[in-house]
Amino acid sequence: MKKIIQDIAFLAILIAALIFVIPLAAQHRTAISSDGVPIAYSVYGKGDPALVFVHGWCGSRDIWKKQVPYFSKKYRVITLDLAGHGRSGLQRKDYTQEAFGEDVAAVVRASGTDKAILIGHSMSGTIILEANRLIKDKVSGLVAVDTLENFEYIPTQEDRAKYIEPLKKDFAKNSGPFIQEMFNKNADPRLVEKAVRNVSRFDPKIAISTIEYYFDTPVIPLLADVDAPFWSINADMWQTYPEINSKYLKSYHLKIMPGKDHFLMFEAPEEFNQNLDYVIGEIEIEGQPQVSSQVTVDSSQSE
Repeated sequence: MKKIIQDIAFLAILIAALIFVIPLAAQHRTAISSDGVPIAYSVYGKGDPALVFVHGWCGSRDIWKKQVPYFSKKYRVITLDLAGHGRSGLQRKDYTQEAFGEDVAAVVRASGTDKAILIGHSMSGTIILEANRLIKDKVSGLVAVDTLENFEYIPTQEDRAKYIEPLKKDFAKNSGPFIQEMFNKNADPRLVEKAVRNVSRFDPKIAISTIEYYFDTPVIPLLADVDAPFWSINADMWQTYPEINSKYLKSYHLKIMPGKDHFLMFEAPEEFNQNLDYVIGEIEIEGQPQVSSQVTVDSSQSE
């Protein structure tokens, strides 16, 4: 009898441990964007606000796989594939930033989310601004990951030619150097190789359409609709200009991760998660009525 009781007690402890350690299984769903394209997304965990993670150019929701287990323990986590990426539909003609914003908005609505923090990497810094314009009543914060270093920057024709023309000439060959520039010299060669391989296999038509419209999308007009706190978590490979950016927002904040490159979330996942966790906490605090908005710049690696 004593042995049976001990076994039952051990089983109860094991079950309790699994409940608190292992995140809830993903719920894989589909939303329909405004142009009818199906958008694949996954939902993990429970909690408020929902964290909506949006990947960058030629990526997919898989880029956030190091963030899902960490954040789904206390938040509802939503990851999605933009149209033309991952498991989402391919029938869109023009892959504009505005259309991608509609994808994010469709997922937020379809998931029944009333309070969301939108988190966008690279080109999705602009995409979450587009989404905010559509669902600003549901957005409690925005986090741009290694992007939007200077809101006033507008690509010149020379910039466009430098990046786009080689991709049009031979996408599989020239997308490699394009991606390699986003890693610093100390990056894990395996990560660099994987990133280059994944992008080189991407559909050139979709990739080129996406980057052309990205370069054509000015940021400043989208900022007029931002009422929620805005944070940037940036590497220091490229200079960020908080003195410029803060002119356009009621609440602008910057956190720098020194010595890191463009792909913060999988190059240094533990450090990135700690920084993002801190930022989310600050967004929630600032969202309380008694706390006034402010501008902050933090160049430390973690809090």
